Order: sequence, then structure tokens, then C-alpha cells
Amino acid sequence: MAQQYFDIGVTSYHVQASAATKSTTSEPNASSAAQGVQEAQQPQVPIILIHAFPIDHRMWDKAAERLIAHFDDDANTLHIAARDIYAFEMPGAGETPIPTAEQTGEVAEDGAYTQAMDRMAESFVAKLHELGYSQAIWVGISMGGYAVLAIHRLFPEAVQGLVLCDTKASADLGQARANRLRIAQICETEHTTDPVMHFVEVQPHDSEIKRSPEFIEQFTSWIRSQNPLGIAWRQRMAAGRTDETPYLSRMDVPVGIICGDRDPSSPPEAMAQLADQIEQSTLVEPPSVVFTVIYHAGHFSCVEQPQVFADALYRFIARVDGVHIEDIDIHE
Repeated sequence: MAQQYFDIGVTSYHVQASAATKSTTSEPNASSAAQGVQEAQQPQVPIILIHAFPIDHRMWDKAAERLIAHFDDDANTLHIAARDIYAFEMPGAGETPIPTAEQTGEVAEDGAYTQAMDRMAESFVAKLHELGYSQAIWVGISMGGYAVLAIHRLFPEAVQGLVLCDTKASADLGQARANRLRIAQICETEHTTDPVMHFVEVQPHDSEIKRSPEFIEQFTSWIRSQNPLGIAWRQRMAAGRTDETPYLSRMDVPVGIICGDRDPSSPPEAMAQLADQIEQSTLVEPPSVVFTVIYHAGHFSCVEQPQVFADALYRFIARVDGVHIEDIDIHE
């Protein structure tokens, strides 16, 4: 049974009527009769969205809205069941509390948190169970991708499918790890979000959307609303995470890969290598990966192109449900 190490914030985007039963039966004192009702209903496996650093679940708002529209428009004709959709908040993001030292676990000599990523993954699975589900399609972007890879490694039975967006499987080494810890130190000592404001600085390769005043204003607001100590905690967590690369060829579920064509840290060629490593798995029938490049988008593809991102995610869900992708007429 997964342990709840951290408080996990939950945002519900789409929850069907049976959700009341699911949430009620997850309480510690729920009757065995109520639990029997829950098992008999066999709720549809939900979609769990896990956000990127250094922001929170709000980055999913527009893409989730468009995904729900797909269910409303097409579910009956394509026989794709509408799924409950939730966004889980990382510790220290948004209004979610920052874990205590005891909750966080081991700390490396350089200040990286070596148990925190796995404890967060376990807490996510515990929250899934609390909501009344045994499995999910886990969707993680950037740092959220690190989390869903950890979930599959630790709790493969809780995974019906994975979607990895603008992310990587390798751990941070050398300068990359040191830079995360440097940023964490500044955020802690100066109590500022300044070290991560580079995410809104315009770069030559950026999409027109990321360059727009609206995007810059929105992202600036999201970052400035974060607790600097929460940003620091997540940086230390990411710095100490496990290298997931050896586990890619052991994937035993369908995997979706989505990335922006202008992503400087997880470009299409790097994400293609990730796909190739997963395709080496002998545990699922090929092709085991649905790979989508979103054009005119960078590292935050679900924010920059929410409609196209939702289209790609819908195609993947159709694949999980056994519907031929080419039968789906959606935006290109």
C-alpha cells in the first residue's frame, strides 16, 4: 500500500457522478459494504496531470478544457469513454505545503534530496487510491515527467498508460545538479523567485506564443505567486532523483511522448531517443510509443499550444481504448 508522505493538492477538471462514491469509500472508516459498491462499479481509469517546474497545476487549465471538449464531442461515436481528469500539485507548489525535513527524508552532502522524488511519487499513488482508483493514465510535463517515470518504476500496477511531455529520463549530473542546488540556495536565503525568472525571458528560438505579452504576463504571474521555499524544495528534489534510463526498456504499458519542436532542453531528437529506448521493451507489442511533435511550441507545450496538445493526448487515450488513431478527425 502506498504511503502518503506529503500533502498533495488536487484539482478536479472533469469528474463524473460516481466520483462521490469513489471519494466516500476512500475514507479510512468507510464500511466494507460501501467498498463493495465501489469495486462493483469499476470506475473508468482517470487521467492524472502533473505539472512542470517552477509553476503549478494552472498550466493545465486550457489543455484540460479542450480535452474535455473532445470527450463531449466524440465519445459516443468513437466509443471512447469520458474519463475523470485531475491535476495533482507537487509539494511546495501553489498552495500545497512544503514538506518537513522528516517527510523529505535523506539529504546528500551537497544538499540534494535523495528520497524526495520517490516519496512524492508514492504520495501521488496514495492520493489516487484515496480518490477511489487503482490505476491511472499519468501525464507529466518536464519535472512532472520525472514523477510519472518514478511512479511506473515503483508502482507499475497503478499505471494504465504514461504520457511523457517535454522531459527526460536521465538524472542531473555535474554542473546541471550543481546549478539546481545553486538556485535552491538563492531562493532560500534571499526568499526570491528571481533565479527562475529566466523561464519567461525571450530567446531567439522561442515560439511567437511564448514571445507574446500575454504569455509573458501569465507566466510571470504564475512564477511570482510561488513560495520561493517551495521552488527550492522542488529543485533539491529534482537534483537528487533516480536515473530512470535503465528502466525505460522495461515499460509494460502504452506510452505517449509529446514535445514542442522548439524545446531547448527536451528537443524532438532527444525525445525520439527516449521513444527508441522505450520501444526496446519486449513487454508490450510494438509500436509501444505514440510520438507527437507539436510545432510552434517550446518546453511548455501544453500552455503554448493547448488545442494541439489536447488533440495529441486524446489520440493516445484512444490508443489505450483500442480505437484506431486514424479514425479520429481532430485539429492538425
